Amino acid sequence: MKLLEFGRSTLLFRIDLDVLPPPTLSHKPPFQMNNARIQIDSVCRITERASGQVHTFVLGGDCKTERVGAERDLFLEPNADFIPIFSDDGFMHIKTFARAGTHAQAWPPGSGEQSDRLTAKLTDTFVDAHLDLVEREGERLADSRAIVDAVLANDAIVGVHRVQTDRYDVDIEYPAKTINANERDIVYQTDTGPILWPDLERDPADLLPGLELAFTAANAPDWAQIIVRGRTSIADGVEVYHYANSIRVEGIANEFYRLPDTAPAPRRRVDLLANA
Repeated sequence: MKLLEFGRSTLLFRIDLDVLPPPTLSHKPPFQMNNARIQIDSVCRITERASGQVHTFVLGGDCKTERVGAERDLFLEPNADFIPIFSDDGFMHIKTFARAGTHAQAWPPGSGEQSDRLTAKLTDTFVDAHLDLVEREGERLADSRAIVDAVLANDAIVGVHRVQTDRYDVDIEYPAKTINANERDIVYQTDTGPILWPDLERDPADLLPGLELAFTAANAPDWAQIIVRGRTSIADGVEVYHYANSIRVEGIANEFYRLPDTAPAPRRRVDLLANA
């Protein structure tokens, strides 16, 4: 099975205000053009069982809202975490401010407020958007002993969650950034993320805005604990975004693979605008 080498796989998007002013800006950039390259954190693939159509969602790494190339005050105020999610034809950013529900002013002035969960068409936003993927053939870790041995050998490990509903088949692929191992009792447990957690009650066209960030813990092949990020009250009238909704998921298939150093690692570019 081909799996991503996440540490070397990235997404890149390019804005060029001289060509296509994007609807996603909250400030006037110091320069008209910029390429943002972001490491991939996780991939969620949702297949419609009736038609076989696959919807792919790619989670980019967390960064901060910024003014690229400015001479001072590089971080915007108020500042927010910025996490991009790309689908086959759409884009969503998740901005996390100090308080949930904070909206930035859109740019240019007079454009209104910008949601902290903004969605847009790729073709309306970017002059280039592509994935640079490094993939290896993974070796399936057959049991707890093999997983523990791979952890202690410092092998690169990739996890896959497989979920099924009457309507969808879901694969969530992620790097095991944090994983525990006990060679005496042969126990392992992931504690890693973020991953994308989908709302499988939604129709295919509405899957992107329903995605949530989550962390995952698994120590068995057939269930996992998922803790989902959401609005959380911390005082009267005050909400923040926090990983607080912990759910036990039964019937999930948890698979783990090691990526051998000797396996070929071809690079593959996916142009997201080609079919958007």
